[in-house]
Amino acid sequence: MWWIFALLSALFAALTAVLAKKGVANIDSDLATAIRTTCILFITWSIVLFKGNVHALQTLGKQNWMFLILSGCATGLSWLFYFKALQIGNVSQVAPVDKMSVAIAIILSVIFLGEPLTWKMAVGASLIIAGTVVLIL
Repeated sequence: MWWIFALLSALFAALTAVLAKKGVANIDSDLATAIRTTCILFITWSIVLFKGNVHALQTLGKQNWMFLILSGCATGLSWLFYFKALQIGNVSQVAPVDKMSVAIAIILSVIFLGEPLTWKMAVGASLIIAGTVVLIL
């Protein structure tokens, strides 16, 4: 079932790029990111409240908080740079280059999480990197 959620994520990420390109027209990209983030904040907390999972906050340890906060900071910076790139570039260029994060995530997961690197993942990551270089040049 994980792949269904991953495909839905890809679909909504693609929609995000197209909708964001229209949304950042003639405004500051940081303001656009702030508006988008506010929407995400409202939606995600609404889901947590609806599901009744707020009580789970008590179970979070220091490590959970630290890594979730660091992840949030990385996400925020990613979105700020993404919206700026969308504002000045084409979606057909920016979105695929942004997806190089897949190859970078594979590399980082091997180095920092000790996940195994299979030949399929190595070839796939290499192709993503090569495709990104082609798009940039």
